[in-house]
Amino acid sequence: MVTVARSPSPVLSCRLRPYQAEAGSAIIASVLAGRGLSFSVMMARQAGKNELSAQIELYLLARNLGRYVDAIKCAPTFQPQAMISLRRLWSRLSEAGLQPLAALEDGRSIRLGRARQVFLSAEPASNVVGHTAGLLLEVDEAQDVDREKFERDFRPMAATRNTTIVYYGTPWDDSTLLEEAKQRHLELERRDGIRRHFEYDWTAVLEYNPAYGRFVQAERERLGESHPLFLTQYALRTISGGNRLLSASQRAQLSGRHTRRAAPRDGESYVAGLDVGGQSFVEGEGARLREHDATVLTVARVVAPAPEDAAQELTLEVVEHLALAGVPHDELLARLADVAGRVWRVRRLAVDATGLGETLARLLARALGDDRVSPVRFTAESKSRLGYALLAAVNGGRLRMYAADGSPEYAAFWREMELARALYRPNQTMGFYVDPSQGHDDYLVSLALAVQAAAAFDWRPRSARGYVREGW
Repeated sequence: MVTVARSPSPVLSCRLRPYQAEAGSAIIASVLAGRGLSFSVMMARQAGKNELSAQIELYLLARNLGRYVDAIKCAPTFQPQAMISLRRLWSRLSEAGLQPLAALEDGRSIRLGRARQVFLSAEPASNVVGHTAGLLLEVDEAQDVDREKFERDFRPMAATRNTTIVYYGTPWDDSTLLEEAKQRHLELERRDGIRRHFEYDWTAVLEYNPAYGRFVQAERERLGESHPLFLTQYALRTISGGNRLLSASQRAQLSGRHTRRAAPRDGESYVAGLDVGGQSFVEGEGARLREHDATVLTVARVVAPAPEDAAQELTLEVVEHLALAGVPHDELLARLADVAGRVWRVRRLAVDATGLGETLARLLARALGDDRVSPVRFTAESKSRLGYALLAAVNGGRLRMYAADGSPEYAAFWREMELARALYRPNQTMGFYVDPSQGHDDYLVSLALAVQAAAAFDWRPRSARGYVREGW
């Protein structure tokens, strides 16, 4: 339910917390006065921005049910994002006892009396021309909405009636529609003193939901305070593209004191990541020269958490690198199968199964067993997950490199860690790489794959049953 105070500024009540009502009251005041202001609302994940939006929509529909007028809400996708908003509003209408006056239309609109709330997709190919936002224009997850699409197809919907516009979301990089709106609103606030930007990070929720605070604190411990997802989703800090993947302090966390090993020790478990070398072309002395990057195997010892460890996360100690360049693939297969399978007896091997690696991954699975080999096909999404998991392991102190041993592998590893860059894309995905003009990223990718292998490794103790396979 929503109520309106008798003062000029409406007050949202019921399930909304004070910080939600603060933003909602400003938005509704602009709508009722026909001021045509725009607002940006940043709230930490699960802090209640979707509930705020639904309550605003409910209030405006109820107040205008005698008028033929539309409110528009767009989202990066219709399914599931816009549909989730539609269902939430329908539930709030039911709770308010207004469903008898309401109707679903075309699977994308809710009509209450004569007023209507329309939900649209902001995907680049969506056809949305022709709609008019007479009450309100909302942009959900505005950090993921294409700026050109919004300016061309959605902003004009507010022109006829000078409609109030609201941008909701969490920050990402400094190129998003949401960040652009935020900076514009802050500049306008400096000029006229009218608040247009509302921002509530995770600490704003603590007073009202202690369980939420405990969850976020656990996420901070798990991911690390500098992890892009924690920074953007909970701390509401914008990140910049093209930064180093690992800062100096993160590289210090990655540095370990244990010695490199040539063979496993009894009673220990190992996982590995394999980056399969391909070919690249570089300029040299005016001619095109072919250069092979290396196939790199990273072997890591798995250290299970102590029973009293609340985080219950594995620690990985890199204990060996095998770098092979220019080796024919039949010889490469035999060498890798022997080293990973017979020598190290790895419990899980994550393999780059993209391009040339697909065949090698399949043959290794045949040699070592499907239950020990995890093929990883690189896409923007899968590599993003690898990057985030790698950062979480480093930030949490759960990944360590062996101590200096004067080897070329040690030097190559740290060179790549220093040169590694992060590229932050829309939709909260990231890429990580070494600029080809500066070198390769074989050790970097192999390390991320080792972390992936550990994630697929079930380390929890089980009750003994039957027999133990030889060599495990």
